[in-house]
Amino acid sequence: MFQKVLIANRGEIAIRVMRACRELGISTVAVYSEADKNALFARYADEAVYIGPAPSRESYLKIDNIIKAAKETGAEAIHPGYGFLSENTGFASACEENDIVFIGPPSSAIDSMGSKITARQTMKKAGVPIVPGIEEGINDPDEAVEVAENIGYPVMLKPAAGGGGIGMKIVNSKDEVIPALTSSQSVARSAFGDDTIYIEKYLTNPRHIEFQILADNKGHTIYVSDRECSIQRRHQKLIEESPSPVMTTDLRERMGSIAVKAAKAINYASAGTVEFMYSNGDFYFLEMNTRLQVEHPITEMVTGVDLAKEQIMIASGEDLAYDQSDMTIIGWAIECRINAEDPLGDFIPSPGRISRYRSPGGPGIRVDSGVYNGYVIPPYYDSLISKLVAHGRDRKEAIARMERALYEYIIVGVKTNLIFHKAVLRNSRFRSGNINTNFIKEENILEAVKQVAAEDEEKGKSLAAAMGADTRKLAAISAAVGTYMAQAEPKEKV
Repeated sequence: MFQKVLIANRGEIAIRVMRACRELGISTVAVYSEADKNALFARYADEAVYIGPAPSRESYLKIDNIIKAAKETGAEAIHPGYGFLSENTGFASACEENDIVFIGPPSSAIDSMGSKITARQTMKKAGVPIVPGIEEGINDPDEAVEVAENIGYPVMLKPAAGGGGIGMKIVNSKDEVIPALTSSQSVARSAFGDDTIYIEKYLTNPRHIEFQILADNKGHTIYVSDRECSIQRRHQKLIEESPSPVMTTDLRERMGSIAVKAAKAINYASAGTVEFMYSNGDFYFLEMNTRLQVEHPITEMVTGVDLAKEQIMIASGEDLAYDQSDMTIIGWAIECRINAEDPLGDFIPSPGRISRYRSPGGPGIRVDSGVYNGYVIPPYYDSLISKLVAHGRDRKEAIARMERALYEYIIVGVKTNLIFHKAVLRNSRFRSGNINTNFIKEENILEAVKQVAAEDEEKGKSLAAAMGADTRKLAAISAAVGTYMAQAEPKEKV
């Protein structure tokens, strides 16, 4: 087992990995930028090394600086978390070249899944079902029109080197193809330095279902559980749950076995996620994320498997501790991504100082967070404040516990999407489990968000009046003041 691990990330995921290391008796090293010198993760680690200015390209994406920090501190391994360099082949290779263990899959596996086109080709060859489309990049407008016509509308244009929904365009007619291609290429060129685009059939009202897999260095591979990730905005996940409401034992076994086949096709080792689109009883490979997912806690809650620990132990050379028969799903878990953003203002990020903070607790609640009272959320990185997870005996109890946790959560000083989550969880269609990736648009959730915001504001004003506008007391009672308090500066310092 390793003696010291460097975590090449920040925020809640850095703390999550450090917690796993601490339980395994491993010392930790944090790396931090100028903007994160007072961050909780830098304080939590046993050691912390400054790696550059605030912009990520000058710090968290600076491979040489991170490798140097690992060498100077004697770290034997590096955990990349998610985002930043977690799926960067060059970083994984740099670790290998410097005799530092990369806690993740081999660079060859990352490379094979890094391009969406290569991934499609690899999966098709392995017998994994893929969405109808082309397996080559396309740049010529006339050729793009011909391909789209042959596939049949609607189609999806996707950057080959992309991720997170960046640059993706849905095209419903011939007239839309060329403008969409131009736009997608421009975004891809700016975001990824590669404007290669491919085209595939757009599935109407699909579900986004993914499977967590684990594999050791001897080829022993299992699927841990499924996750439903259909509540999305602009292809970004906001609410996830495990298991999927649509899942049956037979479907889980079929999709899970395909996920294992996909992982084995690229000689995968570590934790990873195989993502599928599910529509009308059929499922198709979407992509493979060669890292730990943001939503991994819900899998941990329903299976009892510590995925971060498993990653570390596999990377240290240990055999996978589980067989497929060991994987049992107990209960239901839901995760809400709590972001510093304004749902009433097109979800624009809301960096700034958190002047009041109280996280929820009680039965079945888990909060993975990297903030604290008085912490300043910097404008340079993702706006994630925390991952709020609720576990219950069944989906009904998990929803009830999540609603209670949202009721308890206080974050003052920055705008948050707490009201968005409240609106979704009270929606009757969501509660029935009848969801798809177009849910937010189809249900006009933003109108419901406005209603929740208005209700919270009225409750907050009534409480303020009843209590003499004592904001210290008002913050302590949590529930109704979420929106009202977040939109106003406190009248006294704490």
